[in-house]
Amino acid sequence: MSEHPTDFQGSVVDAIREAVEAAIPDSTAVVNGGGGHFTIEVTAAAFEGKSMLQKQRMVLGSIKHLMAGDRAPVHAVDSIKTHLP
Repeated sequence: MSEHPTDFQGSVVDAIREAVEAAIPDSTAVVNGGGGHFTIEVTAAAFEGKSMLQKQRMVLGSIKHLMAGDRAPVHAVDSIKTHLP
């Protein structure tokens, strides 16, 4: 895993999990990774009836603030998995 320069203070994994769970009602997120690259797995009833693209947009939309700027803490999301409860 490569280093990714960022000015972010704290746990990026926790920040991603908290942002996803705050944005998607009654969701549970599991986040792994580091060095700017992460995998996200989310379980939420809000995914019911949504296409794969819609679900991915929901997840990515919830962390867009962590991906913005030259020194953003999230450089890439390598994998998004979504599940219904």
